[in-house]
Amino acid sequence: MQKPIVAVVGRPNVGKSTLFNKVAGSRISIVEDTPGVTRDRIFADCEWLGHKFTMIDTGGIEPFSKDIILSQMRRQAQIAIDMADVILLLVDGREGMTAADLEVANMIRKTSTPIILVVNKIETKELDRNSFEFYNLGLGDPISISAEQGLGIGDLLDKVVESFERSEVDFEEDERLKIAVLGKPNAGKSTLVNRLLGEDRVIVSNVPGTTRDAIDSSFKYYGEEYVLIDTAGLRRKNKIYDEIERYSILRAVTAVERADVCLILIDAEYGITEQDAKIAGIAHNRGKASIIVVNKWDKIEKDNHTTKSFEKDIRETLSFMSYAPILYISALEGQRVNKIMETVLQVASEHAKRITTGMLNDVISEAILLNQPPADKGRRLKIYYATQASVKPPTFILFVNNKELIHFSYIRYLENQVRNSFGFIGTPIIFLVREKTDKDGK
Repeated sequence: MQKPIVAVVGRPNVGKSTLFNKVAGSRISIVEDTPGVTRDRIFADCEWLGHKFTMIDTGGIEPFSKDIILSQMRRQAQIAIDMADVILLLVDGREGMTAADLEVANMIRKTSTPIILVVNKIETKELDRNSFEFYNLGLGDPISISAEQGLGIGDLLDKVVESFERSEVDFEEDERLKIAVLGKPNAGKSTLVNRLLGEDRVIVSNVPGTTRDAIDSSFKYYGEEYVLIDTAGLRRKNKIYDEIERYSILRAVTAVERADVCLILIDAEYGITEQDAKIAGIAHNRGKASIIVVNKWDKIEKDNHTTKSFEKDIRETLSFMSYAPILYISALEGQRVNKIMETVLQVASEHAKRITTGMLNDVISEAILLNQPPADKGRRLKIYYATQASVKPPTFILFVNNKELIHFSYIRYLENQVRNSFGFIGTPIIFLVREKTDKDGK
């Protein structure tokens, strides 16, 4: 199920980025005491009381400005509002209510989405009295916080979670396998989707950016029903001029979250690029099963070394995704497209694979015998045992004497040994390290 979206909106310089960073747990947005610094919506995955959600930090809304950039920011914020499940309207408690606050309130009042009025910069009881005047916005009881000092954040998030629970509707979980098609603009995503569907259900154009949103299409393969998600092309940031393109990036990210398998589409005519790596990273970082699909292969002049050379470039650029199989296709001509669903089912199975604790520890023990764990200042790492905690992606816990002694390179070594024994083709696998005393280990 897609995570709920929480949009933080308000006029410039009320502390939206500070609140966003406090909730997200890291300094993701640029924070400066200058209106209009946050020009892009920035999003982060957050969690409170077991509820996961995506938070969007919007550019400040300047309702009265004719400046082109501020106008785009206003439209950009409107897009965030339209797609949000909960809206946080942030106002400045020190400065008090302004005409711009009233205009922003009128702008978001038209939506049926739950709105929480948040009065920021309230560090003292004396300042808390300033929150009363915001009742004039007609948006209910305000919540007083200080984003900078972290005051009242818990109460605010409690209310956000309550809004999720009030808006949740009982429904049957869609158990159909979902396949997201990702790639740069004009890589052939819609052409591939239409080829897999067997009909022209998605608009195909050679103009980059035709697909503005994530489009779901259901289809059957050997009697089973599946869902294809065609996402908008992801551009490099300096190529994003249209605020709708920024909206498309968030939609692509949420499409990946809904997906079980991601097809990373590479344009053979351009070769593998840094932007392809960033797109693949979205799927990898969210633990999704993935297949690298090189499209337009029919347009490449080939010799005996072409495929090997292309694969070498892919493996070097996508070094973090060495587990992903590579397919060479032509969506337009239909060449080898029939291999895609066969591979999708394979990697989906690997993504959900579970290994017994006994078999896993046999492999880990043999790996330790072949390559002893590292030592530091006379202390040697001991790995007592391992167990699989979950699937999708496969996640393993290593119980050790001291987790500071385990190096990333040794975890990579263990991962390679596990893959050599059990496959896990097309899926990332995760190792978590937990400390256990020597006595407990025995």
